[in-house]
Amino acid sequence: MSLWPTLLAALEVEEHRRYEGTGSRTLRIISTADLEVFAPVLEDFHADNPGLTLDYAVASSVELHRAIRDGARFDVAISSAMDLQFQLVNDGYARSHRSPVVDALPDWARWLDRIFAFTTEPAVVVISTERFAGLPVPTTRQDLIDVLRDNPERFRDAIGTYDVRESGLGYLFATQEARATDAYWRLAEVMGRLGPKLYCCSGQMIDDVAEGRLALAYNVLGSYAAERVTRDSGGRVRILRMTDFSNVILRTAIIPSASGDPQSAGRFVDRLLAIGLRDAPGDWALPPLGETREIARAGFGPIRLGPGLMVYLDPLNRQAFLREWVNAIEQQ
Repeated sequence: MSLWPTLLAALEVEEHRRYEGTGSRTLRIISTADLEVFAPVLEDFHADNPGLTLDYAVASSVELHRAIRDGARFDVAISSAMDLQFQLVNDGYARSHRSPVVDALPDWARWLDRIFAFTTEPAVVVISTERFAGLPVPTTRQDLIDVLRDNPERFRDAIGTYDVRESGLGYLFATQEARATDAYWRLAEVMGRLGPKLYCCSGQMIDDVAEGRLALAYNVLGSYAAERVTRDSGGRVRILRMTDFSNVILRTAIIPSASGDPQSAGRFVDRLLAIGLRDAPGDWALPPLGETREIARAGFGPIRLGPGLMVYLDPLNRQAFLREWVNAIEQQ
């Protein structure tokens, strides 16, 4: 226990909360999910396991990946960056876990019983209704390109997107979109001429749209956007799903090899998977796996778990992609 504050200090922890238990065991969770979103699940699990202390740390997907590779003794790692999670599994940093709820998962939501999906979350565009007043609302990337080109004065210094050099999720979205549609690079170049603001996280971008500092945020998590819209009684934020292509990620959990309490970790993962298998969204902001049926009807499917996720993690491929991205986004 005495080393735990030192471990947290070595990480760039964005949020941290402990739920004290009556016993001596502590379940240590590192996650990319904001505490505001994840607290209901933590509180529910703690109520059913009062003897167990829960320690929940929020970090970026890149920090999480580094911590697990460095052998940090977390018991559960939860991330929206599927490629980085899969790489950890592929490189031997995750334990196997089997249970009846794992067996109930569809094949596309798990890999070798070491990585488990419990949400399906599309990437969306979030716009400020005030800043878009009087403009056509885009439904495709070409529509968005046209709006930005025709109204540069309205969008200069008012576009937000991920800094894919720092954000693991942003990098995943960008590389998958670049593989799927040529419009990605055309849009990146148009945004680059307008001086986009670069972010680490969806939540900050969405808040800046709601507060009027941005006209739009590109490729943010739809679950976070929906939660923000629910709190926005003024109708300042609108969510757009592009109809030409939609990235859909699976938020995943693994039990790291260094876990000190894999049994409790397995129970927590099973709770996540049971929630992910629910038939209706319910009160939790993160959508269940079943929402893939709705997504599929729109012609899209989730990014698949598998070795293909690691193509752009190859150092040479990553270097080449980032060089092209910088040239498009950071125009002088």
